[in-house]
Amino acid sequence: MTDPDRLSPDERSRLADVLACCPELQATAAHVRDFADLMRKCRGERLLDWMQRVDADDLPALHSLITGLRRDLDAVTAGLTLPWNSGPVEGNVNRIKTIKRQMYGRASFDLLRKRILLAA
Repeated sequence: MTDPDRLSPDERSRLADVLACCPELQATAAHVRDFADLMRKCRGERLLDWMQRVDADDLPALHSLITGLRRDLDAVTAGLTLPWNSGPVEGNVNRIKTIKRQMYGRASFDLLRKRILLAA
């Protein structure tokens, strides 16, 4: 999943060997790299082109991904295009859930509330 430009020469060699053995894996890797580029560079307007290229190949695993993306295409396109995200909110939710799991069955809601407020 690492950007190929960040791989060491040994890792690049091993990746090339693995991809040479399986054309389907090579096509999948190319599509995944293209999708990662869409995500990194906020190029949601190119999503439909990417989906058409994936549909043209015989890659069932990626076809199921495409099916899922089509279910809510407007939201996916917006998520890949707009600069805003819910990362900070998700980080806080994850932090609260971690505290809650640590305390599961050991204390009351009041203590959980205090721990969350003090951790902020």
